[in-house]
Amino acid sequence: MGYRHRDTGPRLALWMLVALGDAVLLLVAAGLSAPVAVLGVLTLTVAGVAVWRWTRRPATVPMATAARRRA
Repeated sequence: MGYRHRDTGPRLALWMLVALGDAVLLLVAAGLSAPVAVLGVLTLTVAGVAVWRWTRRPATVPMATAARRRA
């Protein structure tokens, strides 16, 4: 009865970050150079942030469609 619905978004993001860090550590331990691994992490982070921001943008309505709706 005292259960409240919690947003799992931040928790999921944290676990994804941990998994990404583990993958980088495994690649570095396997012999891949550290700069290449860091560049990969940076690329994935920038792409993830860009996708997140792009999906959060409000939908825009073209001016012609808006004018037709008012008529």
